[in-house]
Amino acid sequence: MWLELLLASVLGFAIYWFVSRDKEETLPIEHGWWGPGTPPTTGEDESIHPFKVETSDEEIKDLYLRIDRTRLSPPLEDSCFHYGFNTNYLKKVISYWRNEFDWKKQVEILNRYPHYKTKIEGLDIHFIHVKPPHVPAGRTPKPLLMVHGWPGSFYEFYKIIPLLTNPKNHGLSDEHIFEVICPSIPGYGYSQASSKKGLDTVATARIFYKLMMRLNFQEFYVQGGDWGSLVCTNMAQMVPRHVKGLHLNMAFVLSNVHFLTLLLGRRFQWLFGHTERDIELLYPLKEKILNSVMRESGYMHIQCTKPDTVGCALNDSPVGLAAYILEKFSTWTNSEFRNLEDGGLER
Repeated sequence: MWLELLLASVLGFAIYWFVSRDKEETLPIEHGWWGPGTPPTTGEDESIHPFKVETSDEEIKDLYLRIDRTRLSPPLEDSCFHYGFNTNYLKKVISYWRNEFDWKKQVEILNRYPHYKTKIEGLDIHFIHVKPPHVPAGRTPKPLLMVHGWPGSFYEFYKIIPLLTNPKNHGLSDEHIFEVICPSIPGYGYSQASSKKGLDTVATARIFYKLMMRLNFQEFYVQGGDWGSLVCTNMAQMVPRHVKGLHLNMAFVLSNVHFLTLLLGRRFQWLFGHTERDIELLYPLKEKILNSVMRESGYMHIQCTKPDTVGCALNDSPVGLAAYILEKFSTWTNSEFRNLEDGGLER
């Protein structure tokens, strides 16, 4: 009896999936105010003005003092990166920051591309806007919005921007030339953080859509990774006539069919079209869930529920912030890097 019920459930889910999979999901375009206080009665200043990344000797001196006063606890013997960032290796990172890294040179690198700011829904939104240096006759650059995620920033696109805006100079075809816009998500980088509760990926998508309209791009392409992928997906659902193309390098898949696939996919491999590689990546389910969900999701629960508490510590301690973020670059690159003293960061 249980087998018949199971097969009936599978058949029901399959029918539901085939019927609903082509249904177009759209999101309403609403409005919000995320700045302090109430919206101005005279309307929002929509001007766009240049912005320059700057630092000062006082800021760097304060950073050095905080680095010099760092208090580290020794790691457990032979723990490598199994309990988080190994403090023995962290000493090497701290030494590099303190004695070798050229902060002023990094500021020059950040200012390599034009930076701007504009007010949208009460927030100072930061973005870089890079136009092609040369456009072949008869061609029009394609506007491309690129959105980062956590723990990233607009800077992660710096190396690919020349390939998009000046492909021929890098041995690539110039059939497609892009004009690139890389904004900072509110609260990241140089974009102002929300003063109100409730800012989410839908609101961020709307803010970035308004940014593209303010830049006079009626049609454009979008690319996103991590949270940027959800922001860009929301934008495509919100204004499908304006988004000409959507590219994601991370896909959020959460549905009843998804969970059913996980539960039954190994036994009914033929039904879900799994390849042997799919089976290798998904199973054994207990081990995969233990490694990817239980062991690696503690940060997510903290940031979802008590961000202001951990934020106090990370904002006050640059070394603590480095450990918090670099640990993700280690484990998320390769889970086996947990077994190395340097977390694989030098690989």
